[in-house]
Amino acid sequence: MTISVGDKLPDIKLVKATAEGPEQVQSSDYFAGKKVALFSVPGAYTPTCSARHLPGFVEKADELKAKGIDEIACTAVNDAFVLGAWNSASGSDDIAMLADGNGDFAKAIGLDADFSAFGMGGRSQRYSMVVNDGVVEQINVEQPGDFSVSSAEYMLGKL
Repeated sequence: MTISVGDKLPDIKLVKATAEGPEQVQSSDYFAGKKVALFSVPGAYTPTCSARHLPGFVEKADELKAKGIDEIACTAVNDAFVLGAWNSASGSDDIAMLADGNGDFAKAIGLDADFSAFGMGGRSQRYSMVVNDGVVEQINVEQPGDFSVSSAEYMLGKL
């Protein structure tokens, strides 16, 4: 079952990429007491993710925060080292990188995807959501191959 507006996020271990190295975090702790703009990409360094998805949230970070977002986070079925390097190369300090290396979070919210046809294995669908104190307030899931409703611009228009 796919997560919906009003649902509480499952309590899953993620790995946050930090300057000091990977830091394990429980999703219940990470999302507690704050409003988070979370977006997910099929993979770091992939074309749409690198050219449009991450850059959009970097460019719109101040506008999102002005609309009440406390933190912006990106998740992907990649390891924390890859996400950290991608953020250093293309992102900003405004974006927290939450690695879902085994896809456990993607599976638990029903937004996992099989990219085996592209040699990428199990991944996450492309989406964005607003999570307030662990509860989904807004969710925007892309159709396969699309990029429109998971963008920072779309999220801003819904806030």
